[in-house]
Amino acid sequence: MANAINWFEIPVQDMDRASKFYAEVLDGELHRQEVMGTEMAFLPMEGEGVGGALCKGEMHKPSSEGSILYLNGGEDLATPLSKVETAGGKVTLPKTKISDEIGYFAFFVDTEGNSIGFHSPK
Repeated sequence: MANAINWFEIPVQDMDRASKFYAEVLDGELHRQEVMGTEMAFLPMEGEGVGGALCKGEMHKPSSEGSILYLNGGEDLATPLSKVETAGGKVTLPKTKISDEIGYFAFFVDTEGNSIGFHSPK
């Protein structure tokens, strides 16, 4: 197995609000479409690899409890983290060093109430 994760979905209640939040924080455009009755907005990514989407549907309920998803914070997660609160979210754990080898992480709550992490090497 190349990756432990091959796809992820972030549940949302308000697709317009959530799409705006993630587009601003991740500094990229989200492509939206409906798939099998679920409204989806695909998060920006480059090339091959693990992707994910915002999802609005009966099976998708936002929560701040349960599994934690870590988004790629780029070279330095301070950049996207600095946009969280102006985009309508809340930083719940500032940039924190794990170790020299692993890098840094931080937590935020998005506009839908999901607890999400960022990870970066610097």
